[in-house]
Amino acid sequence: MLQLNDLQISIAVSGLKTGDNPQPGIPVIRSLRAAGFKGKIIGFVYDAMESGIYLDDIADEIYQMPYPSTGAESFLTRLNYIHSKSKIDVIIPTLDSEIPLYIRLHKELNALGIHTFICTEKQFNLRDKSKLFQYFTSKDVAVPKTVLLNSVAEINKAIQDIEFPVFIKGRLYEAYRANNIIEAQKYFWELQAKWGLPVIMQELMEGDEFNVVIVGDGKGNCLGMVPQRKLVITDKGKGFGGVVVNNPALEKFARKIIQILSWRGPCELEIIKDKEGAFHLLEINPRFPAWVRLAEGSGQNQPAATVLLALGEIIEELPPFKPGVLFIRHSEDIISDINLLGEISVNGELIRMHK
Repeated sequence: MLQLNDLQISIAVSGLKTGDNPQPGIPVIRSLRAAGFKGKIIGFVYDAMESGIYLDDIADEIYQMPYPSTGAESFLTRLNYIHSKSKIDVIIPTLDSEIPLYIRLHKELNALGIHTFICTEKQFNLRDKSKLFQYFTSKDVAVPKTVLLNSVAEINKAIQDIEFPVFIKGRLYEAYRANNIIEAQKYFWELQAKWGLPVIMQELMEGDEFNVVIVGDGKGNCLGMVPQRKLVITDKGKGFGGVVVNNPALEKFARKIIQILSWRGPCELEIIKDKEGAFHLLEINPRFPAWVRLAEGSGQNQPAATVLLALGEIIEELPPFKPGVLFIRHSEDIISDINLLGEISVNGELIRMHK
């Protein structure tokens, strides 16, 4: 098991929201602490109501960040300010929308001594939902039929190739099952307003759903891989319970995808096995998933490995995962003080003074 006991550094992690659609930051931080990390954890948030702000044992310092849509300049200015107050050594971004900025600012961050271990711009673009079908089917990787919608009128043409029910997906986030054209039009307008064009319409496949969390070395190899089968699925398609499975065919399929992309850093593959037993790639998410602690629990602490890789350490492939390890997501109320909400809302930062 990887240990971070001796590292005297500061690690920044984003995405501290929990709830019905949790972000990965909290489980990433808990995995780092499980690896013995005793250094400083800095939380990056975009909203004062991100629940992880109010957990005393998560982040030592909290800083509110400008939304990625404001652009690289304001993002870098804020990072410079935080770095001047509290030196940052490693950042683990956990939100899709941030990844392009961290890729773009790679040289500037390196000059500041801030390290990441994430995918390249080419890899990020090739795994985009709008490119997935065309690119991977040409590489002999099955992907459900996908149509890019640039207007609501195009739904009428698309259903000539894809039968209802279908998934209507936003470019970055969210997916809804549409059973008829009225529902498809409704979700198109909602997702266009949130995430812009194109909106994605994808064939809905029946079968067993799997997710695989992976850390790629950037050369086509998997340094860590843990597959899980979804056991509890919310109405938004999010996994709230799952079990680690030993399925050599699934692992072979996942390794092929990583090899094609020469993927660097963390990612999550969403895969479905159809009734005939064939695997189909649904999505590639370019960061850790919210269930990443299942990897730690099954013997692979992938967030800890990512920190070492960001620092330039050479690590071997992580130990084999333990099948049969189960996760069930648990929700609870956080009790805090209104003054903390005021502090992060007004000052944009919160510094905890631990005894």
